Amino acid sequence: MSRVVLVLGSSMGGVARHVRMLAGGLVARGHQVLVAGPSGTEGAFRFTGTGAGFAEVEIADRPHPARDLGTCLRLRRIARGADVVHAHGLRAGALAALALTGAQGRPRLVVTLHNAVTAGGAIGAVYRLLEQIVARRADRVLAISPDVAERMRARGARGVDLAVVPAPPLAGPARPAEDVRAEIFARLPGAARESQAGRDRPILLTVARLAQQKGLETLLDAAAGPYKDDPVFVIAGDGPLRGELQARIDAEELPVVLYGWAEPGDLLQVATAVIVPSRWEGQPLSVQEALRAGRPIIATRVGGVPDMVGEAALLVPPRDPGALSREIGRLLGDTALAARLAQASVRRGRELPDEDAALRAVLGAYGLSA
Repeated sequence: MSRVVLVLGSSMGGVARHVRMLAGGLVARGHQVLVAGPSGTEGAFRFTGTGAGFAEVEIADRPHPARDLGTCLRLRRIARGADVVHAHGLRAGALAALALTGAQGRPRLVVTLHNAVTAGGAIGAVYRLLEQIVARRADRVLAISPDVAERMRARGARGVDLAVVPAPPLAGPARPAEDVRAEIFARLPGAARESQAGRDRPILLTVARLAQQKGLETLLDAAAGPYKDDPVFVIAGDGPLRGELQARIDAEELPVVLYGWAEPGDLLQVATAVIVPSRWEGQPLSVQEALRAGRPIIATRVGGVPDMVGEAALLVPPRDPGALSREIGRLLGDTALAARLAQASVRRGRELPDEDAALRAVLGAYGLSA
């Protein structure tokens, strides 16, 4: 039995879900697991419910020298006697690397990078420094996409592999399709609700946090249309841009509904297609869910998306509303194309790695047998 410490920063989404999956799988295989992260992550994801322990460690999104020093000291104490420390995210990885520097009986350090560095200026410079720390001190780096892997190799990382981050099994819908559709149309802005197409209008679904990385301003540009059959754009998620996006939807009377967070199965059952307008993505869980649901996809050609979707998506450049609009119109106007993409999506969804593959991959990175 090995002792594994999983470290994460503030997360309310895919990273924390991934850590919880790893914790449960490692415990089931007989390993002793301790998750170290902000208290809010335990409250939201209940790592202890998997049989793992939990230690509160505050790792904020932005650097803070005094607090970060305290975090490093606490991580150093927590990691005593561990065989492996597996940190998730650049900040968590760099702080874990600094915490373990010079430690007696230093455990193996594995860092999974779930995002690319897209910031510029002073913040970008800080994150590039953190990349250097991780590259020089991690025993293994698991990168969420080929571009992140190449970046870390260029920074001198000793061993870099692609991370395996599967979405959990897609649950079936909890609500009837007609109820979900009725709610969507009831929430459309007044003018956008009036259409000759009625309740049979196509629904184009985007699942995303309402944040800059997700390229939602490009989606709103493209939503203005016009399109065949007057599609309705549904954005499932929440985040800091909600007020700004809603104000624009109202002012321009766009056929867009900010739905909030929802069970994926409920919305995927009524989705004609899934739109991914992001500026950058790694291995987004929402795209994996769309593939497993057999939905046509239109996505930006960024990060790990092209490798993930294969032939199941129409790909466009990021921040190009004209290209996005053209492909939406093409998909809506060509039923044979939509059917071909749906079939390719089903096939690709069956090929996606599962949780067992993810656990085998991390055990290999840990130097442990599966």
